[in-house]
Amino acid sequence: MDTPDPIDKTWERYKRSFKTFLNLEKNMSKNSVEAYLHDVELFRKYAKPLGLNPEDVTLNHLQTFVKDLNDTDIAVTTQSRIISGLRMFFHYLAIEDVISENPTDMLDKPRITRHLPDVLSNEEIEQILATFDKSRDDGFRNSVIIEVLYGCGLRVSELVNLRLSQLYLDDECLLIQGKGDKQRWVPINRRAIELLKLYITGSRNDLKIKPGNENFVFLSRLGRKLSRQYVFLFIQDAVEKAGIHKTVSPHSFRHSFATELVRNGADLRAVQEMLGHESITTTEIYTHLDHKYLRETITKYHPRFK
Repeated sequence: MDTPDPIDKTWERYKRSFKTFLNLEKNMSKNSVEAYLHDVELFRKYAKPLGLNPEDVTLNHLQTFVKDLNDTDIAVTTQSRIISGLRMFFHYLAIEDVISENPTDMLDKPRITRHLPDVLSNEEIEQILATFDKSRDDGFRNSVIIEVLYGCGLRVSELVNLRLSQLYLDDECLLIQGKGDKQRWVPINRRAIELLKLYITGSRNDLKIKPGNENFVFLSRLGRKLSRQYVFLFIQDAVEKAGIHKTVSPHSFRHSFATELVRNGADLRAVQEMLGHESITTTEIYTHLDHKYLRETITKYHPRFK
């Protein structure tokens, strides 16, 4: 039997303790933990041929690693995420006194160009809703999903994981479990409330629900929780039927929800809270969207801009 490589053993030991740190100290979701560990593993593969243990890594090593990433076809956003993962890893090693200085402190992220998403108008939302055959159980359910996505600004993962126990319809609110298992209250409009009640007491109530799925709000005809992929596909189909020539995904309804609020004067901090953004900087993209809308409006209607 081959003797384990000492460098591999060292990296694996630190990765295991890092995983515990992310789970217990940072309370991160399973997907986030796996992403961070994946980032560390990528760097380990780079470091091993150089004979580097984690405590041997310098800023120069990291800069060379980032340069190699730049020379591949890895997207800039992915590169940025990998660097974030390494920053957290070396931050952890510094906390544990494995290293005296964090070599990632001076490491620059690649510059990301922020692409403004396509936003749907209220008229386009109505066109999409009109494509559903609401006499069919799945058609009515899908129309309710659109109403909730657009009316509450939910992420698609929050939508498919929404539980009956999170509905506070008498208070006109949902208690949403967001990223990092953080909870937030989100108002829901009366139209969406009435449609949700009709769905829950109607076609959903007639389903033979699979064990373990009883508390999920939106279910397939087989009585199982819907997948994110299913929601993406039925939205794509509805957009095509509506004749809308925009790139639309479930996230587009969240963007549209936030854009309408900002455009009509909503406080940015309130929008941040409803969207569940950790940083106000993320929410500020919607002020840029609003500026773009204003520019397009004046270009279209002012004679000096034509």
